[in-house]
Amino acid sequence: MDTAFIYYKPVTGKSNIGRRSEQSIIANLLDQGENVLLYEPAKTGKKSLLQQTFFNMRISGKQFSTAEVPMLSVRSAEDFLIALGSAVIRSQATTPDEYQNIVGSCLKDTHFVFDPVQYSAHDSVLSLSWELDENDIRSMLCLPWRLAALTGRKIYLILDEFQNITFIDDWEKFLKLFESVLRSGRGDLCNIVFMGSAVNAMKYIFREKVFFHRQVNHVGISEIEAREITDHVVRGFLTTGKVIDKDLMMSVCKRFRNNIWYINHFASICDHLTKGFITDATLQEALDMLISIHEPRFRELMSDLTGFQISLLRATLDGCKRFSSAEVISKYHLNSSANVRRLKDALCKKEIITFTDNDDPVVLDPLFEYWLRKFYFKMKDE
Repeated sequence: MDTAFIYYKPVTGKSNIGRRSEQSIIANLLDQGENVLLYEPAKTGKKSLLQQTFFNMRISGKQFSTAEVPMLSVRSAEDFLIALGSAVIRSQATTPDEYQNIVGSCLKDTHFVFDPVQYSAHDSVLSLSWELDENDIRSMLCLPWRLAALTGRKIYLILDEFQNITFIDDWEKFLKLFESVLRSGRGDLCNIVFMGSAVNAMKYIFREKVFFHRQVNHVGISEIEAREITDHVVRGFLTTGKVIDKDLMMSVCKRFRNNIWYINHFASICDHLTKGFITDATLQEALDMLISIHEPRFRELMSDLTGFQISLLRATLDGCKRFSSAEVISKYHLNSSANVRRLKDALCKKEIITFTDNDDPVVLDPLFEYWLRKFYFKMKDE
């Protein structure tokens, strides 16, 4: 069933709003043979942004293939390389014979094989006949460039949830090899979009450990303007014969920090709660329903925190910035400045907070922040 408020999949076209400047920046970088880095919290629109960018590029006449490598379940080099190779091969071929020909020609000196039995049983394009060696790794990392040269069509390789590369044994050594391959790869044949939703883990790879230095271009994703979101929601309600006051909708945008995923889900709930005018009571009921969906996840997050970590989180919500000051340490019982550093690192590793370039703390999930304020700490509304 068609709906004006799509939150369960990436969107393009009229359902995609905002971030036009980011679309232009990414398209220009890729067109110039550059690699792109995107990292934002989950459900902030990275995939929609990328899909709309590719859609615009195709409309303008650009010819290319895309290969998306899902890295959510990657826990080893073998996992990653087989996922990489499978995605790239499938982007260029559609039949078992074509798969076998590509593996036989482009990976002939490796331990990667096309196994018809594995393909028939598990739809596996690639299998390993022996343990990985360095030649296997390098050859597979080079595969996108080899295939692009062979087919004459540029490949954009999307490495989704790239932070999971750190689960690989000796991942730093692995990335150094990856760097050398990327450095020698021709930008007119293949470019990579490194994408991740674990903000602090991605910062660790690309900013603290400085992998792929000067090889990738970070594109920050801005909030969609509240006015544009409001217009989008008002139009959506009008298609189903419903009306919402724009000022009310602007307050909803503020509550969700303009997170379009939460707002679309919230609006979809509202759409099913009334047949006419959307009131304050409707909005509150929809918010309660949305909270009930996500509360088990929020409770699990908090149950995993120590008392000190919870205290630092409360200090963050109270607007504290200088956590190591004697006043803050005393007020929130944080023990010492050394302990504060450990607590900040722990909350960042759990992807609960992050820090801006000005070292200001930010709770990554806006609905989680609201739940913390209202239901966990029972703070007064701002």
